[in-house]
This record gives sequence, C-alpha cells and structure tokens, in this order.
Amino acid sequence: MHLVRDAMTTRLVTVPPYTSLTDVAACMRDADVGCVLVTSDGVLHGVVTDRDITVRITAEGLIAGSATAHQAASGSLVTVGPDATVCEAAELMCAHALHRLPVVDGEGRPVGLISLGDIAGTPHAQEVLVALGRAQANH
Repeated sequence: MHLVRDAMTTRLVTVPPYTSLTDVAACMRDADVGCVLVTSDGVLHGVVTDRDITVRITAEGLIAGSATAHQAASGSLVTVGPDATVCEAAELMCAHALHRLPVVDGEGRPVGLISLGDIAGTPHAQEVLVALGRAQANH
C-alpha cells in the first residue's frame, strides 16, 4: 500500500489566524486552491475551505472582510502523518466527511495535503474504495 507521503501534494497555502477572509479568498483565487491552512509559528491550527467561507460566514450573515481565518476554520482538526497508508487516510476522510486532509509531522507542522483526487490517482485506488465501502457500512 502506498504511503500518504507518496500521494500528497506539498504545495501548501498557509495564512496566519488573524488573516481577513477577504484576503483568504484572494489567496485561494490566486493559488487556484479550495482551501488554506491556518498556521501560527509553523504549527497547523485549522483549515479554511471555500465551503467554510460560504457556510460559516456568508450564510450566517457575517461580513467576510471583518471575519478572520480563525473564525472560519473547521472546528475539529483531523490530520494524518506522512507515514500513514493512503487507505488509513481515506478511512479518516470518510469517517469525518472530509475531502482534504492535512498531513503534519510529529510537531504539528504541515508538510502536505491529501485529497480524494490524490487518493483516486494511486495504484491502490481500488483497495481504498473497498476500505471506504467498509467504513461507510460501519456507520
């Protein structure tokens, strides 16, 4: 089975927690990504996705310019290590309904990001789909 480090992307977009969501959205647009990692002193504190901005900020009637990355970030942070298997990452993503999973080192520093698309592109995609099917059957 492939390891997360073999499938993850290492092109990360990070912002400090106090970054305005207007700037976060501009970062997403400029980097052509759907999420940014919220970091402080190099340590991961959260993830903001384009959906988070829509659901947590816009739908609540908040003004994106005054809201911060910290306010929009997903509440519970789920991560995986680079030496986990792709199948383990897929099971985590399924269990927590995530499309992207930050990859962190032992000190909580982001080293990559693995997405469903990354997993689908691995030689073991079929095994991953079977594992996801088992995980969904257990819920």
